[in-house]
Amino acid sequence: MQFTGLIAPALACSARDRHKGGVALKGLTVLQTTEASEFDAVVYQPVVCLVLQGAKETTIGDQFVTLRAGDALIVSHDLPVQSRIVSASADKPYLALIVSLELGVLRSLYEQISSISVEMMPARSLSAGLAGSPVIETIGRYLSLMNSAVEAEVLGPSILREIHFRLLMSPIGGMLRSLLSIDSHASRIATAIMHIKRDFRQNLSVPHLARLAGMSQSSFHGHFRQVTGTTPLQYQKDLRMIAARDLLRSGRHSVASASFEVGYESPTHFSRDYRRKFGTAPSREGAPVPEPA
Repeated sequence: MQFTGLIAPALACSARDRHKGGVALKGLTVLQTTEASEFDAVVYQPVVCLVLQGAKETTIGDQFVTLRAGDALIVSHDLPVQSRIVSASADKPYLALIVSLELGVLRSLYEQISSISVEMMPARSLSAGLAGSPVIETIGRYLSLMNSAVEAEVLGPSILREIHFRLLMSPIGGMLRSLLSIDSHASRIATAIMHIKRDFRQNLSVPHLARLAGMSQSSFHGHFRQVTGTTPLQYQKDLRMIAARDLLRSGRHSVASASFEVGYESPTHFSRDYRRKFGTAPSREGAPVPEPA
């Protein structure tokens, strides 16, 4: 199956989502937009993104990828990234299929594939390249289940498992393969990331994170940057900034209250970091809320 054969079904699925009709497929999101966009900061959870039409740029730290039609992006860890749509129009909208990845499903395949040698690209937390026929064909079969609730219920879990397998066996699946071993560096860093995400409002202790990961501080710093493209402190700061932006855009928080809510002790410090991250003052986000007297 060529990826172009997925465009019409994906558009149909997107239309059904907008009208709350059809079968909702577990872990599948159809992203469609007709306009290019500026860089926006978001938190990606582990996913595979298959671009069907248009183009997108995604970056974190020193990692940068450009995705075009036929490319797939694998995100192996929870990552605060910046991305933008660079090619989209009313005639040819940007269109992508996003499938959530589950570590439990990946690890359930370990015994069956651990001894298989696969030609890999360098293992990175953002891995992109041509999707390849096996991945495209499997995702296409999963998308086709939107037409039948019975087929989605009966066949969906096995096809989702196959998607995980196809990604593990693909050239861009190196970091996913490294997650299969509980004691791997990638898996240890995933444990630290989970801790930072849960407690990002609290003061961060890098020595404590290194102990959680079972590494020396120097080794932890090196492997954390290899996986995420950034440092633990910058990772925490990015999470704080994204959470604060959401609070401000809700219109229910002042700059001061949002800064305290995400763990800052000084609104001035917060405003400086916010401007550096987003290129605008936090006071310009959302509806104005009076500062406390």
